[in-house]
Parts: sequence; C-alpha cells; structure tokens
Amino acid sequence: MHHTPHRVSEVMTRPVVAVSPRAGFKEIVATMARWKVSAVPVLAGDGRVVGVVSEADLLPKEEFRDADPSRLEQMRRLDDLRKAGALTAEELMSVPAITVHEDAPLARAARTMIRGKLKRLPVVDGEGMLRGIVSRRDLLKVFLRSDEDLAQEVRTEVVERLFLVAGEDVRVGVADGVVTLTGRVGDTALVPVAARMVRAVEGVVDVECDLVGPGAPATAPPHAGAGP
Repeated sequence: MHHTPHRVSEVMTRPVVAVSPRAGFKEIVATMARWKVSAVPVLAGDGRVVGVVSEADLLPKEEFRDADPSRLEQMRRLDDLRKAGALTAEELMSVPAITVHEDAPLARAARTMIRGKLKRLPVVDGEGMLRGIVSRRDLLKVFLRSDEDLAQEVRTEVVERLFLVAGEDVRVGVADGVVTLTGRVGDTALVPVAARMVRAVEGVVDVECDLVGPGAPATAPPHAGAGP
C-alpha cells in the first residue's frame, strides 16, 4: 500500500538553486531564467537561509526606470523604491525568510503559503539549513493518488481501527477522490469521528458518511469508483 505523504520532506523538490548575499542583480535574473523558478533562497556562508529574492523583489527596478513618483507615493512605497536601486541579493531579499521545516505536515505548509500569499517555501532542517523547496504544485501531488489507493488506506487506517466490533459492516467507496462510507455500525457516535479521520487522509477530496445505527435500514453501497 502507498502510504500518505504527511511531511513536507516527502513532496519537496531537490536539489535547490540558491544564491549568495553578494549575488548581483543580473546573476539573480539569469539564475531564475535558467532554472525556471520565480524565487531563490539566499544562503549565508554556512548554508543557512537568510532571505528570499522573488520576481516581485526584482520588478521595482523596471517599474521605476522612467517614473517620477510623487512625494506621497514615495512615502507609501519606500521599500519598493529602495529595491529599485538595489544591486545585490542582500539588498533585494525579503527578510526574515519565511520557511517551513522538513518534518512539518503538508497542511502547515499550505497554511503558510496561503497566509503569506507565497508560491513556494524554502524547506529547512532544525539548524535552518536549506534542504529543499516546496511549491503549491508539490502540495497538490497528493490529489493524484488513485481511488483504489485511497480506499485501501481508508479501510486500514479508519474502518479497521474504529469498527472492529463483530456484526459491524462498513463499506468504502471512492470516486474521483470522494470517499463514501456505507453500512451499519453499533455506535453512531463514531460516525463523525470516522468522517474526520477520512478527511485527514491526504488526497481525499470530500467525505460522504451514510452510516446508520443498529435499528435503521442500511444505505445501499455506492456503485461507482473503488469498491469494498
């Protein structure tokens, strides 16, 4: 069985292109173009991530090339104007660098990206050393898992753990990543618990719980996707 990748280290990309604080403007642009990336980590001499230079950090040089901003705009965009005159990565980089630990759950990386409006994150170890890079595309890889793979994990990690009492009959169906649980259970208090556990399986798109108690008529099993 293919186990769900719960940690950033399992989906991150490596090796990672990076630049030194002394890297020049044109060197940074050339590096991004060569490796087809939109941002590069900036590394100190010992390999620690000290900042990140993105395309957004580079664009002010072009934006203000022939502009004569008003005093109000100068006050509102001091950081961009400073970067327009920057020549090295040390002057351009955003600090502190927003990173994610290699052992962090995928959900934490996703939250960090969304909150920071970031496309990618440098991945570091406990000492702040660069280990890889994780992008939005990397985090979405979990949704490429097959329905059969998801069904097998739901059976072993959810159904077999929660519903082992004799006489309980829980069937698992998966279609396009949507998991459906049908059947009869002895304790309906476990139904919301099962739904939460299924939703936590990496790659699951949604959950439909059609589980009933001992006295209720059982729901018909799903006819599409991965069966029991």
